[in-house]
Amino acid sequence: MNENVKVETPLYWAEKLAETLMNKFPPSELPPASSWHYHQGVFLCGMMKVWAKTKNEKYYQYYKQYVDHLVDENGNFYFRRDELDSIQAGLLLFSLYKETGNEKYKIAAHKLRSLYNTLNKTSEGGFWHKDKYPYQMWLDGLYMGGPFALEYANEFNEPKLIQMVIHQEELMRKHTKDEKSGLYYHGWDEKGKMPWVNKETNTAPEIWGRSLGWYGLAVIDMIDLLPEDHPKRLEWIGVIQNLVAALSKYQDDGTGLWYQVVDKGDRVDNWLESSASSLFIYTIAKAVMNKYVGSEYAEIAKKGFQGLLDHKIEETPHSVVIKDICVGTSIGIYDYYISRERSENDLHGAGAFILACMEMEKLHS
Repeated sequence: MNENVKVETPLYWAEKLAETLMNKFPPSELPPASSWHYHQGVFLCGMMKVWAKTKNEKYYQYYKQYVDHLVDENGNFYFRRDELDSIQAGLLLFSLYKETGNEKYKIAAHKLRSLYNTLNKTSEGGFWHKDKYPYQMWLDGLYMGGPFALEYANEFNEPKLIQMVIHQEELMRKHTKDEKSGLYYHGWDEKGKMPWVNKETNTAPEIWGRSLGWYGLAVIDMIDLLPEDHPKRLEWIGVIQNLVAALSKYQDDGTGLWYQVVDKGDRVDNWLESSASSLFIYTIAKAVMNKYVGSEYAEIAKKGFQGLLDHKIEETPHSVVIKDICVGTSIGIYDYYISRERSENDLHGAGAFILACMEMEKLHS
């Protein structure tokens, strides 16, 4: 173990990393600065969970200030209207609306909800990930747009959104699942025109860690958001059971972590990536806590979390750094993923790690 890493609770690590970034960036300057984006959204959704656990007001005020910097008193704000990525940060709006009753948060949420009416779609009704990626569905998109739609359906009584999300997940699974490994390819191109496609299936050629992590995070969170008696709950629980079993087979024996290209850990140029590992830990730990899978999988999650502390976390008296976070990434071939830049405390990884900490805290307790 890194001699600088103390034996502390998962909540300790979540708070210290959150505070590291809070000390470095005012809410408006979270990178990319003054932008409504899922980078900030993922990190702040992690912070929202820290606030829910600790009730420390500084966390609530920080994510509130981020939203208030961008959303004016009339609910106006700038966001890209041609991509699913714009929607994820909207998860913050429900918390703020419940806490304050301020209508501006409801108005902003309604504007994001309206994107579902205008996004381009495949012939089967699957959302394009972005207009600049025509006819492509990415695993990432289920997390970017799915949980928000279900939260909106529940909060503002629009049950038709539930079926919309179910349809999106069905299409993701239909077109990206690799039956051999039980994992999911990064995406799918309906037209089969991208240079990276598998010509037989039109799928992406590789199973990229973070996109698979987004999928697991989306499905396990969306189970909670379905009505208690909804028949899809059991099906999605089965999806999670199968995914957790598959992920466990690809966990690195030595470190407990997972590779950038998940199923090719035997390649010498492949590398252990922090954000995907964190998201897998979140999904596995939550599956254990919710009794979707057996308690034996708690050891998989614990080994992974300890692997992050041992191999990817550096602590000083006043800060925490999480290393080896893949920067934002499109779909490509193996060499593309492997050569992607690695960053430190990128919000993709910081947010994913904090989310993992908050689920591991439940196991720890």
